Amino acid sequence: MKDKIHPKYVDCEITCLCGNVIQTRSTRDKLNVEICSNCHPFFTGQQKIVDTAGRVERFRRRYENVNYGKK
Repeated sequence: MKDKIHPKYVDCEITCLCGNVIQTRSTRDKLNVEICSNCHPFFTGQQKIVDTAGRVERFRRRYENVNYGKK
């Protein structure tokens, strides 16, 4: 390998929005992530649905009587 062309490989601290901190190694010293295995619904078994101002219900009401592809 050539000398002085590769980035430094240092200890890295990954911080999630939930407060979880993971220590690893990377070319960056700090990383901020929005979701990790401690707060991801797949790993926790819980599902969070953030519905702002009833958008899901409004969508369902709008398209409840639409029959696509049916004659």
